[in-house]
Amino acid sequence: MEIVAVERIPVDAGHVERSGRHMRRHIADWSISEICKVITKDGLIGWGETIPHYTWGPVTDESVERVIGKNPSDLLWDDSLGAGLQQAMFDLVGKKLGVPAYRLVGPKVRERCPIAWWCWDMPAEAWVSETRAALDAGYTSFKLKARPWHDLFAATEAISHATPDYCAFDLDFNSLLVTTGRAQEVLPRLEAIPKVHFFETPIPQDDVHGNKALRSKLRLPVAMHFDNPPFLTAVQEGVCDGWVLNQGAFRTVQQAGLAAEANMPFWLQLVGTGITTAFTLHLGASLSHAQWPAITCLNTYADDLLTHPIEVQRGYSPVPELPGLGIEVDEDAIERLRRPTTGPHKMPRMIHTVTWADGLRVSYTSHAAMEADFMAGNRPGFEPGVSLVTEDDDGSEEFDVRWQQVGEADILVKHGSGMANGGTTHSTKHN
Repeated sequence: MEIVAVERIPVDAGHVERSGRHMRRHIADWSISEICKVITKDGLIGWGETIPHYTWGPVTDESVERVIGKNPSDLLWDDSLGAGLQQAMFDLVGKKLGVPAYRLVGPKVRERCPIAWWCWDMPAEAWVSETRAALDAGYTSFKLKARPWHDLFAATEAISHATPDYCAFDLDFNSLLVTTGRAQEVLPRLEAIPKVHFFETPIPQDDVHGNKALRSKLRLPVAMHFDNPPFLTAVQEGVCDGWVLNQGAFRTVQQAGLAAEANMPFWLQLVGTGITTAFTLHLGASLSHAQWPAITCLNTYADDLLTHPIEVQRGYSPVPELPGLGIEVDEDAIERLRRPTTGPHKMPRMIHTVTWADGLRVSYTSHAAMEADFMAGNRPGFEPGVSLVTEDDDGSEEFDVRWQQVGEADILVKHGSGMANGGTTHSTKHN
């Protein structure tokens, strides 16, 4: 079984309009996928994919050159190949042996893997729409991006009322509670909502003392991305209850073994369409402590790139049993969605305006700048009544003038000449 050809195919799988309208603020490029089609001398085809604007490892020209003429079985555990190429190795070896890919990982420990519906940050009514779509699709667990520019309390209460009692919410703060003090104010209020089941990265993960103090005061579990702080430090200091794993196959299995020894659960977070989701299910089938719902963002894609979609029933997906990844890739869809490169989308200029209940208004010309401003502790965080409005460049002179004013306001602040007050507009320029 010798690899004779590798084709990398850039495609745009698109995002469903319902969630894509919010994701476009910052992560529209997650819809771009690079499909790896690997062919062996005996005619087998292996498939994999990389989400180049998210995934842990890209497939480089050097990686492609390195696998030509090699046996895929010698390459299974080489994380340096990149996501799509490594997935294709598992697909090829499984097909050659006539076994599902999980048999290459270890003994099977579950027939069905828990999987979550993923939501970008949105106002309450949009989250309610997401949860309704999720329930219709068979999901019961939700990973929700908790952000200080939306009324998190109102939104969480709204989806709690809109969902059955067996649903569960994971609120992911990506450190935006910033300090232990603020987290101790916000999280107990959310713990009072029965469907909130755990919190992810409430404050910066390298704040060992702060995370240890925070966890000691919480009833619900806290999840962190693995190895920040280092694993032994995290376990000894008791900074969290479980993990998020999102590395290549070798490193993921290695981390999963450490988590199992510490008897700590984790979820797999490998973002992609149906191809990546299938790979995630095979890993989850053999990793004993993959007990928290996996995150692949499958629900956000307009096209899953498969001829037969992955099923989700009451929050679980059955592990594929056909050889390799156990999926049939939709090659017609890949050709239809092909694009010239994996380069980013050209997005319109945007102005993001955050408004608090007392009338304070702050505007930004990029989502990244807005996030950095809150992360620096410069703005009130997670207050009731806060809201975000995003405006696209409509081509008008009025928008252009406002865009320039937003940028100039940032210069004033940098020089200490201006600060935001109630009812005024401050801005931070794109960076």
